[in-house]
Amino acid sequence: MASKAATPSSPSFILTSGASGRITALFSVQALKSLLMLINAFFLLLLAPFRGRRRMVVVASARGSSSSSSGDQKSKDDRLLQESSSGVHRTMLRVPATIVPWKSAGGGGRVTAVVDPEVGGRRAIAIKRVLQDDDTNTVREFSLFVTARGDNLFTQSWTPVSAKIRGLVVLMHGLNEHRYNDFAKELNANGFKVYGMDWIGHGGSDGLHGYVHSLDYAVDDLKSFLDKILTENPGFPCFCFGHSTGAAIVLKAMMDPKVESRVSGVVLTSPAVGIQPSHPLVVILAPVMSFLLPTFQLNSANKKGMPVSRDPDALVAKYSDPLVYTGSVRVRTGYEILRTTAYLQQNLKRLRVPFLVLHGAADTVTDPDASQKLYEEASSTDKTIKLLEGFLHDLLIEPEREEIMKDIIDWFNCRVSKVR
Repeated sequence: MASKAATPSSPSFILTSGASGRITALFSVQALKSLLMLINAFFLLLLAPFRGRRRMVVVASARGSSSSSSGDQKSKDDRLLQESSSGVHRTMLRVPATIVPWKSAGGGGRVTAVVDPEVGGRRAIAIKRVLQDDDTNTVREFSLFVTARGDNLFTQSWTPVSAKIRGLVVLMHGLNEHRYNDFAKELNANGFKVYGMDWIGHGGSDGLHGYVHSLDYAVDDLKSFLDKILTENPGFPCFCFGHSTGAAIVLKAMMDPKVESRVSGVVLTSPAVGIQPSHPLVVILAPVMSFLLPTFQLNSANKKGMPVSRDPDALVAKYSDPLVYTGSVRVRTGYEILRTTAYLQQNLKRLRVPFLVLHGAADTVTDPDASQKLYEEASSTDKTIKLLEGFLHDLLIEPEREEIMKDIIDWFNCRVSKVR
């Protein structure tokens, strides 16, 4: 694995990939023309406003038997999605504005919450996967984390059964992805208890699938989630992992001195520090379009033109997962990513936490040069960068994923030893 590296030394934090290559296509000239044609229709809608009553359904979970094959699992997942949007009326129970206790495969029990039909389908799948995980080396649990806004976020934890816990790792997935079960279990084997949070509009969490009204919501939610985790696990060093947009969320959170002081280090893969719009007009029009048509999707913003891995089987697994949003990026979501990357570009010197950056040199989704700029301008005294020749965006599903995971875990191991 060809790479370029530079280092000093101290603790760490990890992020995950996600700012899909659809962002550039979203704000292309052709896409802008399409959006302008829709503005007249928008103003007509303002003349006849109406508000439909939102249907609510119950999501209930109970431990089930493990599926016989990945094909069986997918068909069951699809059936859950259909059932959740079928309009069947059931008794509803609202979740109080507190954190729902952790539930695990061994715990039996039921979790019932009022959610929109589409969210309910996704959450049912997410819960079922946790309850059916029969790995004897890991205790996998889930919880609903209630934000200050009242949104319910689906969170998970992976606790090693036999390995002694030496530290904590919090995973932040990227835009439109969340698959970190294998990575979490590798971390377990090395003595790390792992937590993951599906941010708003993703996985089993509340919100329109693939829609993020403000990435600052995700930043604030990460801060609150970290506070909860550190309260539950006093005395352990805490690291973060973030990929792509998830890495951008982590970076912005780390620029808060109160948060940075409690985190021992971060790991960032393909961070969304640099995503350039395709035309200068985007800078002017993007805020307006995101206000007028925030959830609108453009056909030209298509992920298929931007490969994220050289492993075709991994791509099939990712994009056939019903918890992964595969539609065109929504206008507001794309604008929020551009806004956040612009903020990061102007504030890189504020970063002081120890960090490791891994970025594929052939990445066409996020800019490897921006990661180099992050490395050069950050004030951290313990920082490392590896630019991987020929690698694409989604490093943990590249053919060399085992080597990537080893680099990340070795970095954690080195810093947890210093902290302890």
